[in-house]
Amino acid sequence: MLKFSAAAALACATALPLAAFAQTPAAKVPAPMPVTASFSILADLTRVVGGERVEVQTLVAANQDAHVFEPSPVDAKKLLQARVLVSNGLGFEPWLGKLVKAVSYSGIQAVASKGVKAMAAEGDDHEHGHGHDHGESDPHAWQDPTNVITYVRNISAALSQADPTGAPVYQANSAAYITQLRAFDTWAQAQFAALPEAKRRVITSHDAFGYFAKHYKLRFRAPQGISSEAEASAKDVAALVRQIKREKTKAVFFENMSNPKLITQLAAEAGVKLGPALYADALSAPGQPGATYLEMMRYNVNTLVAGMQQN
Repeated sequence: MLKFSAAAALACATALPLAAFAQTPAAKVPAPMPVTASFSILADLTRVVGGERVEVQTLVAANQDAHVFEPSPVDAKKLLQARVLVSNGLGFEPWLGKLVKAVSYSGIQAVASKGVKAMAAEGDDHEHGHGHDHGESDPHAWQDPTNVITYVRNISAALSQADPTGAPVYQANSAAYITQLRAFDTWAQAQFAALPEAKRRVITSHDAFGYFAKHYKLRFRAPQGISSEAEASAKDVAALVRQIKREKTKAVFFENMSNPKLITQLAAEAGVKLGPALYADALSAPGQPGATYLEMMRYNVNTLVAGMQQN
């Protein structure tokens, strides 16, 4: 039997070319997959699900209103670069179909709200109190965090279709985030349950909180319809002012992506102090209270509770 001393082994090793001892190269880290989200809330959810495997661009940025958005050539370029397009659906992005057609987009399209039970815009679940055109679905389904569980699963499925190797990562990220969503919902339910039912009244700029109101058993009214582009009639505003005075409602808020002129006027006529902004259809800029979906929702709950306690 041949035996090698330590010195002999070292001599052999130094006699061999360095290439003989080269380590197996580390697996190459794939470049992040380009994804485009229609607006800021979906961009945040996509980043949570995708993690480092995705690079997300947003068409409608933070603090911008998707209802009145008009795509530019820069937005067309963002879409052309994307392997996956994440949209809300339910009629929230009426401009998106034209953009997709204009650039002949051929990537994967993920409708985040697919499978969500849509509310009718004309429903009474959150006390619309105006006379605008209805009949379409209310697109603001993300305002109910249990719907966002569906959003996250749809996004995960689309990313997995485009990047099968990353599917385990997307599924794990989704599962962890769904746990956070359920924990938030349990907390939020407790905050509103502590309020007497008679105090659960809120006035906002437009009907963006229907799903939120239904899920948490609140009453929201607004001078505008489900689109911030809708025109509120003088009759609607006058009726809402009278109701605010009659019910002594103090919880009156504007929305971060809307022009506050109308709701400011309404609050002044009703003799109430306008509360801080709520985050409705868009996140805030980084460093502000609504920079992520969960931060936005937690901020809204705390702000709404503080306002309704004054009713």
